[in-house]
Amino acid sequence: MTRNDLLLAILVMAIWGFNFSMIKMGITEVHPLLATAARFSLAVIPAIFFIRRPTVAWRYLFSYGVVFGLGIWGMASWSITAGLSSGMSSVLLSSNALISMAVGVFIHKEAASKRKVMGAITALVALLVLLSATNGNITAQGLMFIMIAASCWTIMGMIVKASKTTQAFAFNVWGMLFAPIPLVLFAVSLHGPSIVSHAITAWDTSTTIAVVFQAYPTTLFGYWVWNRLLIRYPLSTTAPLTLLVPVFALISGYFMYDELLSHAQVIACALFLVGIGLIVKPAANPSKLAAKAMTSSTSRA
Repeated sequence: MTRNDLLLAILVMAIWGFNFSMIKMGITEVHPLLATAARFSLAVIPAIFFIRRPTVAWRYLFSYGVVFGLGIWGMASWSITAGLSSGMSSVLLSSNALISMAVGVFIHKEAASKRKVMGAITALVALLVLLSATNGNITAQGLMFIMIAASCWTIMGMIVKASKTTQAFAFNVWGMLFAPIPLVLFAVSLHGPSIVSHAITAWDTSTTIAVVFQAYPTTLFGYWVWNRLLIRYPLSTTAPLTLLVPVFALISGYFMYDELLSHAQVIACALFLVGIGLIVKPAANPSKLAAKAMTSSTSRA
């Protein structure tokens, strides 16, 4: 990866990590489902008028929008309102790698390498330490919401894979078209129509700043850069970079909201990210390994 692309990738990881603090800012007075609906409304309009619809069936775009909007970011935002710290929400959302691995092994009967198994064990042990060593930054309800979000991340991946799309950014933008309405309808079904009028009344400058940040730097700019990097570089190069997101989220949570981790949680977070890193790092290409071995043996000769 070139230096400029690496710096750009780190910038996006920092934006995505800082985004969790901005989510917390935006849902102080406004219900998280409605704030998330506003985020995706701004991200879609007017961008959708300048991006051609991807050549996939509408059902994939609709299901992606519902899962990505309501399932992932609606629940992740709600988890913060329900008591998770913004930094811990980001860390626990990374458990989607564990869930995806479990689905692959137990449902699709995929073989798991020793490295992935070791990573899963490390991440699970660290997760147990995180939960048991909480200093009030993890609640049962918040944990439930973030686990729903992490599970939906796996479902989202299955939807994208089933669509066979080759236009990742366009797919993301057009899929988000179907995110706002389900979010609003779900909020209204839970709290009644008054929740919308309350959001309008409670909406303030902080909410606007938070929603605009989530819509443009986080969603449009972030995913545009990320998809561009995925096209240029192999997954083995790009995937480990996502582990920087929880790091930046924890740092921004500390500086913006004085969110602190216990000493045990600091160690557990590090181990958790190491475990997730072992899971998400793709296996080496056998042909490349063979070529490397041949080159090595030739040089020794």
